Amino acid sequence: MFFLSDMLNKKLKLPEPAEALPGRNQPIPTAVKHHVSRHPLHGPYPEGMETAYFGMGCFWGAERLFWQTPGVWLTAVGYQGGHTPNPTYQETCTGLTGHAEIVMVVFDPTQVSYAELLRLFWESHDPTQGMRQGNDVGTTYRSAIYTTSDTQLAEAQASRQAYEVALSAAGQGRITTEIAPAPVFYFAEAEHQQYLAKNPYGYCGLKGTGVACAVPAAASA
Repeated sequence: MFFLSDMLNKKLKLPEPAEALPGRNQPIPTAVKHHVSRHPLHGPYPEGMETAYFGMGCFWGAERLFWQTPGVWLTAVGYQGGHTPNPTYQETCTGLTGHAEIVMVVFDPTQVSYAELLRLFWESHDPTQGMRQGNDVGTTYRSAIYTTSDTQLAEAQASRQAYEVALSAAGQGRITTEIAPAPVFYFAEAEHQQYLAKNPYGYCGLKGTGVACAVPAAASA
């Protein structure tokens, strides 16, 4: 019982750098093209595209949500926000890399705004659960937004404040979502890329709170 409790505590607590798994110097093998759009997973991406990163629990269902969104040019899943360089899926699941499961979203801002992507993010999962998402428990399933510009950071923070008001009015808990400038994104293995396109009856744990998110007007500018 002590061993089980110790492992659970590790999965619910982010590791210190000295506790993290060592990882490796070289990227792990992954896919070359998006399974649905056939666009190059690693670029180059068309001029004018922007990149955003979202963590919503298990990345399989979250990725499908975004690739089905008009204006999104590419999605990919990977690991972000931890200490271990070039981690594997098995390593992240131990909770000893510090990474969250993340969806990278490359989008055309003339077709879909970052504010709209934020609305999808907030409404499509429960951002109040800390180190879990439903039955998926552990630091890798935490809610996170990693931003690629000062404008994105400001919009994400404003949207969190607005959504917290809405959640509070609905009797929900406080938001635990991590919002920070984007750290290094490590692409996940090929089998995880566009998983639900390859396995349409596969697991999807996405579940929102049922509370609508009205992104502030300033965040949409």
